[in-house]
Amino acid sequence: MKKQTICFLVFLVGSIIQLHGQHSVSRQWNEQVLEAIRDDFARPTVHARNLFHTSAAMYDAWAAYNPNADTYFLGKNNHGFTIPFALSNVPSDIVTAQEEAMSFAVYRLINHRFKNAPFIRRIKSRANNLMKDLGYDRKNTSTDYNCGPAELGNYIAAQIIQYGQQDGSNEENDYSNQFYQSENPPLLIEARGNPNILNLNKWQPLELSNFIDQAGNPTGDNVPDFLSPEWGSVLAFALKEADASNFERAGFKYKVYHDPGPPAYIEYDEKTGIENPYKWGHAMVSMWSSHHNPSDTTLINIAPSAMGNISEYPTKVEDYPSFYNFFEGGDNGKGYDLNPNTQLPYSSNIVKRSDYSRILAEFWADGPDSETPPGHWFTILNTINDHPDLVKKFMGEGAIIDDLEWDVKSYFILGGAMHDVAISAWGIKGKYDYIRPVSAIRGMAEFGQGSDTSLANYSHLGLPLIPGFIEIIEEGDLLQGLNGENIGDTKVYAWRGPIFINDPEDDVAKAGWIPSKLWWPYQRPSFVTPPFAGYVSGHSTFSRAAAEVLTALTGDPFFPGGIGEFECPKNEFLVFENGPSKDITLQWATYRDASDQCSLSRIWGGIHPPVDDIPGRLIGEKIGIDAFRHARSYFTKSSEAPILDGAKIFPIDKNCGVSIQHELEGTFPAQVFQYDGKLLFETNLIFKNNQSYIEVDAEGCGILLLVITDQEGTILFKNKIVIE
Repeated sequence: MKKQTICFLVFLVGSIIQLHGQHSVSRQWNEQVLEAIRDDFARPTVHARNLFHTSAAMYDAWAAYNPNADTYFLGKNNHGFTIPFALSNVPSDIVTAQEEAMSFAVYRLINHRFKNAPFIRRIKSRANNLMKDLGYDRKNTSTDYNCGPAELGNYIAAQIIQYGQQDGSNEENDYSNQFYQSENPPLLIEARGNPNILNLNKWQPLELSNFIDQAGNPTGDNVPDFLSPEWGSVLAFALKEADASNFERAGFKYKVYHDPGPPAYIEYDEKTGIENPYKWGHAMVSMWSSHHNPSDTTLINIAPSAMGNISEYPTKVEDYPSFYNFFEGGDNGKGYDLNPNTQLPYSSNIVKRSDYSRILAEFWADGPDSETPPGHWFTILNTINDHPDLVKKFMGEGAIIDDLEWDVKSYFILGGAMHDVAISAWGIKGKYDYIRPVSAIRGMAEFGQGSDTSLANYSHLGLPLIPGFIEIIEEGDLLQGLNGENIGDTKVYAWRGPIFINDPEDDVAKAGWIPSKLWWPYQRPSFVTPPFAGYVSGHSTFSRAAAEVLTALTGDPFFPGGIGEFECPKNEFLVFENGPSKDITLQWATYRDASDQCSLSRIWGGIHPPVDDIPGRLIGEKIGIDAFRHARSYFTKSSEAPILDGAKIFPIDKNCGVSIQHELEGTFPAQVFQYDGKLLFETNLIFKNNQSYIEVDAEGCGILLLVITDQEGTILFKNKIVIE
């Protein structure tokens, strides 16, 4: 059986692959969490939360024994949940204590969070072995944290487990939906067409004879439910209330962060053709699937010299056609003249487009090892951390920090960003409940064609006609059927689907003309499409947020050495059909380029139209930046002296606010925290004539913490303020 994991060891050129004992303890436990995710059901939202909580647990275990760092959970009130903490016994060997505390914390969380995983015995065995290798007694279950680091780790895990029982995830009921109901009946994917769909704008569950999730696990449910439509109400990391909105459906109040507004809908009461963004986008998805044809000799250059370096994204649907290459695939990225590390031009990387498109669809689907999209970016981070050219200076500045501190901080930041993406993206998915391409394309095919009003099979809800890609089945066509029953229906030139693959080791489906009612996304026949709404793309949002985190963390938008690579050997990488036809190396100059490629992969994979993609990229950028800034605020104690010497603060009692005087001019981001660490709100302070004013809601009066930063997030002022 082919395994994609064999390719991962060469993800980056010059990468040094270390044995786990050579990595920090934090890295070793993060790898345990990733392996546990691979052995669990594929649930991006759930595992984004698991990655964040385990990362936060390690961070708190590290920060509790670090006199210069502030904890996140311990001793704080997060969203109304208080975790008492008053450490009176600090060990003499700080690093050893930190390692032990984080080991016990993550060990306990793994055993709790993955207790219902299909391979829990394997998960537990690995975790037990690591505890043994590290020399820890896992029988120690005490939570008296002043007795020692093992007890502190147990305490952290116990408190986070309790926090998770009330964070809105419905963990106690295995994260099941409480209110959501689909508007459409299931699509029997193995049958022809989509005759029972009621609303072409809404998500439709799929019915399969044997549903196997993206991680390769049979779920026992051949009509899988919408995963996490109510996840928008889960307690967040850095998402701001100012960016949240609410709406109600079926008695449930949905929460949505960074609401982009509705997607492109098909208009039931208007006559629209290809100019309609809904039809244009889904037609492009179908057309791009025709690129998965090994018989097609089209060659493209996938080197950073020809791809990447996108400076701007469209913000309006009508501008999408100028961003994407409708017929040839890809976007308007212009590439780079030189590798900034070597100051030499990037070498060309000429490959068959059919190999490239198929590899992208599989590589970015859930990661090469099915660790879900948030886990995939942790895997990328870990591999970057092994690169010999990476200099571990936080934000690329200051002194080099040790592996333990680097790993703990980077996991905490990335975990917070991935958690917030899951909340925002799935809140949007739950609100708009948007259709997937397989339902839309087959659904429109039921109505006929939507371009030529002179033909009998015209419907404004039908597929748009595009010569060479979407046409009408006419008399004498090989697809007309035994009795001509298909005459007048539409056909698409696309990937022909799994029915043309008997042996994935040797067969390829190729591209060809097929009835539109039999269109398939480029996915396994036992999976077909993710069991949740399309809008917005989780992959686009996760990836862009992660790219922003890695850029800020390293202080460099480029991969170490100026290039990141992933090798896919001939006829070994693809899983559900044979390929690629030659050895292929994916390449990216920057983290954002990798993110952009991930977004395109979902269109080539038949999973998302462009309208799902672009809003996800834009939202991910905001979330990644906000998560980085928020996490960074914990890396120094809140009692730290203000950086702006001489700043003067004058309380204004009647308005519950303060006037701030300092030699500043311009606009500066500011955060106001309760003194227990809870963020009250964020705003922009405008200093004019060296003075600014900030007003606090009356219920926020008292002792607060004011943090003022520059536009890059560097803290300029951080001190308590008293508002009466």
